[in-house]
Amino acid sequence: MSDPTTEHQLTTLTYDITREALPTDPGANPFKLVVDPVMRIKLRRALFELIETHDQELAHYVSDGTLALDSYKEYVELFARSLRETMSTKEGVAYLLEYCGFEVNNEEINLMPETRWKVER
Repeated sequence: MSDPTTEHQLTTLTYDITREALPTDPGANPFKLVVDPVMRIKLRRALFELIETHDQELAHYVSDGTLALDSYKEYVELFARSLRETMSTKEGVAYLLEYCGFEVNNEEINLMPETRWKVER
């Protein structure tokens, strides 16, 4: 019987994968806005806290019997309405600004900022 190690030998193959630059952020998305990462983290945390607060309030109203819900769909709809109503107020936007470290007078908050495109659409 022949020795299998003499018939087949293992070799190491070298592949050059360094031709393309590696992204600095493996989760990078070319469609994300270019914003200071620290500011994005602060805004994300502010939104998370806002969502948690709204969720807790809705849960409180359901548990004490003052709010009736028939389905998860209705819960999501009420949740979205609650967030939309909060964020459409100067107080809601002020909360986000303050959480991100800004001191802005409520009268200075623009609820309808213009989107200024750099290209014609």
